[in-house]
Amino acid sequence: MESEEGVKRCSRCKRQKPWAAFARNKAMRDVQAYCRECWAAYHQSRQLAKGKNVRPRVQTPAGHKLCRSCGEVKPHGEWHRNATASDGLSTSCKACRAAKGRADHLKRNYGLTEAERDAMVAAQRGLCVICLNAPAVHVDHCHKTGRVRGVLCFNCNSAIGKLGDDPDAVRRAASYLEGNSWKPILVAPGVYQLPS
Repeated sequence: MESEEGVKRCSRCKRQKPWAAFARNKAMRDVQAYCRECWAAYHQSRQLAKGKNVRPRVQTPAGHKLCRSCGEVKPHGEWHRNATASDGLSTSCKACRAAKGRADHLKRNYGLTEAERDAMVAAQRGLCVICLNAPAVHVDHCHKTGRVRGVLCFNCNSAIGKLGDDPDAVRRAASYLEGNSWKPILVAPGVYQLPS
């Protein structure tokens, strides 16, 4: 029941509140009968009555939100947008989503957990096994079999990929770097050999 313009009485707590305190009801082209606070309490009590696990509601300052992954309250700038969420923000902060994305990528593409990848890096003393200079950060795998070979730096992993994962191409490149330019000698149709 309306008493003033822009104000509505909550049918549960019986208090007069501004329309912004009520969620929209699309079916009635109006707002809900309960205010947002009363509706949240009612919904939570119904879920508990059904025996469902309900997370406790946490009060946060205006412009902040609780990350369900890390448990920290962070400003809205630390969140990705989600148009389908009631508050328009993702359920996890940007940092937690990025960490989950990296873990999912490792599992989906290489069948590795982060702990297994970290163990491989530790076994390599943290260095790329090819150049022995840069930190090992990129998982290298065979594109034919999918088998993980090791963890390399970006440059070495990229070089192997650009050489097509071909050991002969790598040998020719090493020979070239050692000063032996490769001059193909045709031995048979389609078969070449390196000069001695």
